[in-house]
Amino acid sequence: MSILNPEDSLERQNEKLLQISAALMRRVEQDTDRSGLAYIQFERAAMLEDEVRSRTRDLERTLDLLHESNARLAEANAATEQARTDLTDAIEAVSEGFALFSPDDTLVLSNSRFCQQMLDVSDELHPGLSFVDYVQLISESRFLALPDGQGPSDWAQRRISRHRDKSVMFNVRLIWDRWLQVSEHRTGNGGTVILQTDITDIMRIEREERSKLIDKQARMVRATLDHLNQGVCIFDRNARLAGWNRKVGTLLSVPATRFRIGAGFHQLLDRLSDDIRFEGGVTRKDLVAWIAQTADRPPLSFEIRSGDSMTLAVFCQEMPDHGFVISFTDVSAEREAARALFDANELLEQRVLDRTLDLEDALAAAERANASKSRFVAAASHDLLQPLSAAKLYVSALDGPTRTAADKAIIHKAESALSSVEQIIDALLDISRLEAGKASFDVAPVPLMDVLTPLQSEMEPLAKAKGLEFKVVPSSAVISSDAAFLRRILRNLISNAIRYTDSGRVLVGARHHGRSVRMEIWDTGPGIAEGDQDLIFKEFSRLDTRASASEGLGLGLAIVERACARLGHPLGLWSEVGRGSGFFVSLPLADAHGERPRSDPPRSGATILDQTGLIVLLVDNDLEFRRALSLLMERWGVSVLDAEHGADALSLLDDIQICPDAVLIDQQLGCEQNGLELLAQLRIRYPHFPAAIVSANRSSALRQACQDADVPLINKPIDPQRLETFLTDAAKVLQG
Repeated sequence: MSILNPEDSLERQNEKLLQISAALMRRVEQDTDRSGLAYIQFERAAMLEDEVRSRTRDLERTLDLLHESNARLAEANAATEQARTDLTDAIEAVSEGFALFSPDDTLVLSNSRFCQQMLDVSDELHPGLSFVDYVQLISESRFLALPDGQGPSDWAQRRISRHRDKSVMFNVRLIWDRWLQVSEHRTGNGGTVILQTDITDIMRIEREERSKLIDKQARMVRATLDHLNQGVCIFDRNARLAGWNRKVGTLLSVPATRFRIGAGFHQLLDRLSDDIRFEGGVTRKDLVAWIAQTADRPPLSFEIRSGDSMTLAVFCQEMPDHGFVISFTDVSAEREAARALFDANELLEQRVLDRTLDLEDALAAAERANASKSRFVAAASHDLLQPLSAAKLYVSALDGPTRTAADKAIIHKAESALSSVEQIIDALLDISRLEAGKASFDVAPVPLMDVLTPLQSEMEPLAKAKGLEFKVVPSSAVISSDAAFLRRILRNLISNAIRYTDSGRVLVGARHHGRSVRMEIWDTGPGIAEGDQDLIFKEFSRLDTRASASEGLGLGLAIVERACARLGHPLGLWSEVGRGSGFFVSLPLADAHGERPRSDPPRSGATILDQTGLIVLLVDNDLEFRRALSLLMERWGVSVLDAEHGADALSLLDDIQICPDAVLIDQQLGCEQNGLELLAQLRIRYPHFPAAIVSANRSSALRQACQDADVPLINKPIDPQRLETFLTDAAKVLQG
């Protein structure tokens, strides 16, 4: 047990120790114990005095430190109070309402402007107020103008939910048309700072500007409506008149004084004249029912008639705010014209019917006459062939070794003339049989080369005699046709190509198209004008007026057309004056059991190209480049259609009516349209064909543009192997 009280101050403890020491000293001096205890007591008192002195010195040092700490604490408290005073003055100087809430959402401090617009709330604000209580006070304030459809509890709940957001800013409307903008900001320790800004003046200015803008827009809308040649009425969502123009009163014969803002639709409908009739399957009840719908009205269109002269087209359309607009268009002239046109059509139909009956009678008479002519031609041709054969025998008998050269020349000319007459008679006989429907066909699987090989042997000497290059592209196709008539068709087409071509070449080949093969005969002759392309298929029509009768009377193509029609082989023609012509005959492939075994597929690209007969459209504005590239591709068996610009290419394809199997286009065409733009235009017509862009431009921009268009880029100078690979891939696509 301690003789000192720890709760006493150092001074009090020191005073007690001095008193204890003096008492002990007195007792030692007064003690007369013979056993020597007095000395011991004295010695103990001396030691205790030393200890008291040491403890006193320690207490003095501790007391000095305590005085120093108290002085520093007083200075810190003074600084804190000064900082708090400065913070309070700074917050009070802010022109906005300011409040600080602690991290646990209790009010720490606020200035006098915070909630000063709400007199019934400002007196309740004091430190320690919870945020929920603060919101509750605001929601129940009589100065708060609650939004439509919200009560105090609803407003408080929405406000507390917004408090959970990281950043909050919203406007609060007060009574007497005043507004506050409230914003919340988070502090570093998780507290909340709320600022209230009076934006009443800003809101009023903005409202005035908006009102001015609305007035200006209303005047513009009104001027626009009055400018329209239609009558227009605009109604709000409650079916009350919100706008109109003068034209509507004129069309409906309603005085302008009866139109006023807020007038109900039914009031205007009742004022319409009784002689107005609804047409187009819509009645007054249907229109009223449409108006009665509150939303999602479908467009409504009908017509009304006023009297016997005026017809109005009416169109009703709902607007985004669930109002609606009704327009009236005077279509009286159009309807009167339609009625007049209907009457004229009825009269015209009667006249056409009468004329059709007359034409049917004339057609029947013409068909009878044509049948008689065909029978006459067939009989006459048969009868003429007999004496003609005898005449040829007599002429042949005149020839002999004793004849002079002049006699032999005359005999040879006579034989040639008789042969020409025989060919003409055979042609007439063929035409008469085809027209009379008496020609018989033996349709069977025919290997195409069985027809082309003899024709090549027959026609090649004629071409060489004129100095022409003549080429027949081999084909392994087996088609279904009459071999004799097919040979006659192709002979006529090839002989015509050789006859009318003075220089260049004649190319014969077959191109696969799905389950058919198209025979193509191309020449570099003078070409046929577009106006003459139908004429050449008529009997006795020849464009070369200088040709003699021994060269035919223009019956070859007439026979070709009729034979192709009877066999079901579509016949086509492409020609351009000065460039040449191409004739096409589409032949169906034979069934699988009628085909001969096919050879192994070609091993090289050139062989594939040679067998496929690829048609390539080449568009480049460099003439020498086109010639060189065309020559290279033609050596591979590719047919080239070349053009200088995009317009030339499109015109060429329109003329020949052929879809190219592949397209090569130069990017820089020297005109407003580049290669990629031309390719996009071509793919609108022909969506599926291989294509490539050719260019000396090696920029990354062009490479990226080609990648975006999904088209390969072949750089100049062109690598023949790269070009051959592209054409081979195109040929494989064509073969399927």
